[in-house]
Amino acid sequence: MFSSRFVPCEECGASVDRYAAQPHRCDARQRADYQMFGLGDEVERFEEALFRFLDTPEGEFEAFLARRRVRGLA
Repeated sequence: MFSSRFVPCEECGASVDRYAAQPHRCDARQRADYQMFGLGDEVERFEEALFRFLDTPEGEFEAFLARRRVRGLA
């Protein structure tokens, strides 16, 4: 069986040379992107639920209050 010299890092998804002289160090930005990619379905479900909530009277009121707080009116 063919074994590749490169393997994906479990933390950040980067292609890592398993025989490299220096150990791999994950880039924080790449790690965050990789984790967000893995959460894609969960993020999508959250967004859908948020938009449904914002379409309710309670959601509209919460959005109104948030706008006031951001503008320093509340």
